[in-house]
Order: sequence, then structure tokens, then C-alpha cells
Amino acid sequence: MISRADALAALERDTFDLAVVGGGITGAGVALDAASRGYSVALVEKSDYAAGTSGRSSKLIHGGLRYLQNFDLGLVREALLERSLLVRLAPHLVAPLPFLVPAFEGRRPDRLMGMGLNMYDAMSWRRGRDEDEEWSPARHRIIGGAETVEMAPALAGRDPSAAYLFYDCQTDDARLVLSVLAEAERFGAVCANACEATGLEERSGLLVRDTVGGGEFELTAANVINATGVWADRLRPDELYAEEEVPRIRPSRGTHVTLPREALPVDAGVIVPTGGGRTIFALP
Repeated sequence: MISRADALAALERDTFDLAVVGGGITGAGVALDAASRGYSVALVEKSDYAAGTSGRSSKLIHGGLRYLQNFDLGLVREALLERSLLVRLAPHLVAPLPFLVPAFEGRRPDRLMGMGLNMYDAMSWRRGRDEDEEWSPARHRIIGGAETVEMAPALAGRDPSAAYLFYDCQTDDARLVLSVLAEAERFGAVCANACEATGLEERSGLLVRDTVGGGEFELTAANVINATGVWADRLRPDELYAEEEVPRIRPSRGTHVTLPREALPVDAGVIVPTGGGRTIFALP
């Protein structure tokens, strides 16, 4: 990647077809897509790359098994195909991760879950898969209680009777974002972190503040893409719209608890129903 000083000089000096605000995986993907199509692209990130939503995600590359409940089959199929492509194109960044859905108190695994996993297996098979491809999703299977505890010792106290075992993938989110940004730069995109977009200019692009060196400059671009996720409404053309015309974005609800690995020794993802419609989702 080019030095930050050179990137800042180019951002202030040049005129771009597209300015992207946000250096997470969405912004990085937009920058790569546009740059690879021949557009001149600038990307600014107020903090560090992958520091926002991308850095606080589950780091899963998956098809969205829960979307089967809503019969959103197209979304699941598309996501599974993307997962397959990432496994093939970036095996150093995307690795298979086993998942367990255990049953307790002598019960058998839920049959409805089994039907969903059968659909998941069928949709995850990538048509035209190369025979020498290193990894493709194995079909799900049922394992016994002893094997379940061996894979997830934290479940020993609940004495699981059996579990479904299936596979998705996990990635290093920061490395994946940096890889996409580096590829975008290879196609000519100019990227800089620690550059906060402080305002929108109706005709000329963005006002940008260098949070490291200080100072503010104007980034000239024909179009602006706001890829800041749940912070998107913090960058808005207030002079163009009335306050009531622009909706406010609220982050989705959820509880995330981080524990040291020695406190929760898990080598597989575990989905454990806890009653009351709630589920504990543990990842290594």
C-alpha cells in the first residue's frame, strides 16, 4: 500500500470519480469494485481500517443458516456461493470452522434443525467445483455426547446427549479488509486512514480532517458513497434536508461477552438454546 503521506497529497490534489467514506469491508469492497471498473476512487477512514463494524463482527463467512427460517433461500444460496469463492481465492484468510448444535437431557437433536441443515448442505455445493479444491463443506452429521464434549469441553457440565455437526468458515477480519484495500490500490484507488469526513459539499465532494497531522482539506469527487454502517447518519447534508426528513440509525440489539480462551475452551462454534427463545452463540 502507498504511504499515508503520498495518499494524503493525492487526496488533496486530485479529482476523483468516487469518494468512499468508511474503511470496513463494505467500503473496501466498493472501492475495489469501482477501481477495477476503471473509476478513479478515493477512500477515507476516520479511525483504522476494520476498526468499526468489521472489527466487532463474529468474523464468520457463512450462508446465514437462520435465514432459512424466513425462507430467504436466495440470500442463503448467494452467501454460500460467496463463501465457497473466498475459501478458494483466500485460503490463507478463510478457514473452515465446525459448528455444534447440541441436545441435552437424553433428547435427540431437533428434526426441524436437521431439515434446515439438509437444505444448507444442498445449497452450499458450488456448481463447477474443481476436483482438486482443497476444501468444500462436508455434509452435516450427528455426533454422540462424548464427541460433543471433546470438541466443546465447556458443555461437559450440561451432559449433552448428541449434537448436529456442520461447517461454516471464519476469517481474520482485519487481514481480509487490508487484502481487499491492497487490491483496490493495485487498480489505482487512493486510501488513507485517520481521515475523518466532517462534511458533505453539495457539488464538490467532502471536507476531510486529518486526525493525526491536523488540518482540514477538501476532497473533490463527483460522487460520494457513505459506507460507515451504523454511523451513516453522522455524515449528512443537513443544509439540503430538514431534520425530520432524514431517519436516525440505531445499532441492532444484542449482547456480546468476551472471555479468555482458558475460561471457555472451545475449538468449534456452539449454538445452544437456553429457553425463552434465546440462544447462546459461542465462537473460538
